Amino acid sequence: MTSGHSAGSTPAAFLDDFATMSSFGATAAGGVDREAATADDGRTRRFLADWFDRHGLTTTVDAVGNMYGSIEFVPGAPYVLVGSHLDSQPTAGKYDGAYGVLAAAHAVRGIVEMVERGSLIPQFNIAAVNWFNEEGSRFSPSLMGSGVFIGKFDADEILKVTDRVGISVRDALSDIGFHGNDRQPEAVSYAEIHIEQGPILEQEGTTIGIVTANWAARKYSITVHGEQSHTGATHMALRHDALVGASKIVVAARELTQQFPEGLLLASVGQFDVEPNSPIVVPSKVTMAIDIRSSDPDVLEQAHEMLMAAIDKETEVRISIDTSALRPSTSYQIEGVELAEKAATDLGLSYRRMLTMAGHDSVNLKDIVPTVMLFVPSVDGISHSEKELTHDDDLLHGVTMLTETVARLVRGDLESSS
Repeated sequence: MTSGHSAGSTPAAFLDDFATMSSFGATAAGGVDREAATADDGRTRRFLADWFDRHGLTTTVDAVGNMYGSIEFVPGAPYVLVGSHLDSQPTAGKYDGAYGVLAAAHAVRGIVEMVERGSLIPQFNIAAVNWFNEEGSRFSPSLMGSGVFIGKFDADEILKVTDRVGISVRDALSDIGFHGNDRQPEAVSYAEIHIEQGPILEQEGTTIGIVTANWAARKYSITVHGEQSHTGATHMALRHDALVGASKIVVAARELTQQFPEGLLLASVGQFDVEPNSPIVVPSKVTMAIDIRSSDPDVLEQAHEMLMAAIDKETEVRISIDTSALRPSTSYQIEGVELAEKAATDLGLSYRRMLTMAGHDSVNLKDIVPTVMLFVPSVDGISHSEKELTHDDDLLHGVTMLTETVARLVRGDLESSS
């Protein structure tokens, strides 16, 4: 065993820092409203940069606003990255993402102290990371900053993306002082801890989840094109109502889930905009975002075909699929899973292997480097809600687990096991 609560981060220090971080963009109901590159996101980022500075880490910011708090132990060696995201949904819980960033910062601090006292001989350098726009609520797509990092997206193209009122990523980052030009660190591995966002760990009384693969997902941006007309003067037979057509697709998406065993398919319409949105006008256009997910890639593809068939059946309006993206189910490297299991065993923490239903930046990072994804329990499985809650003890066990896992990555345990 390399570490515990005493290594670099006391429970009180972590919880105090988390309370401070949670005050930025705090809502009356106990959550946060901190969408990417808003003023409150900027304030949280400045808090993090100050934290890095106080603890001897060098802050750098790349072109798409990814923040790194790094320290070089071995000149020229690549970095073990550890992090998550600070941005939130419009009204969200305070744990989703932000917990993982602060846990990463405290883990890095702990590892620096281990190196300084000689209990850890590093093979690699280390950096805590705050990835830009993981949530995808203000700017689309989601997992934006980590997507640029792995080369999935082009930075210049991402900087041109605009939000719903026409503000670009470039301008939004510039407004909060986080449109950087620093080089991205070279990664050798990645670790992330997150609240589960599901009920399994709490129901089983298990402390740590170790993720083995992500659910497959398809996301669509769809526009329903109708014809604007007068609600009080247009005969029903003459209407081309975009809202009616869109509503049929909403219902079709929900009914997809009933065609498969319970829990095997999730389907949602999470964003829905009606134009011109007047009480006496038949809607001319509806735009919406559809999201379908499954642990079984074959089920996802069947659901995709069924959704396309439902769209093709609509005759009153014209429906265009503006974007369609597939996030396949892929595995986290088994050597990382086994490393985390050994760490949990040595720490005396209960653990289980599990899938992640939600997307995380680790889903991107595992495409380029060995990646470890950890979960801590969520009360009642609630997330993307101000009711989101993880108990303090679970938060602290997670910091201990993350620190131990990352210490082993920095020490080069993955390389020695391969």
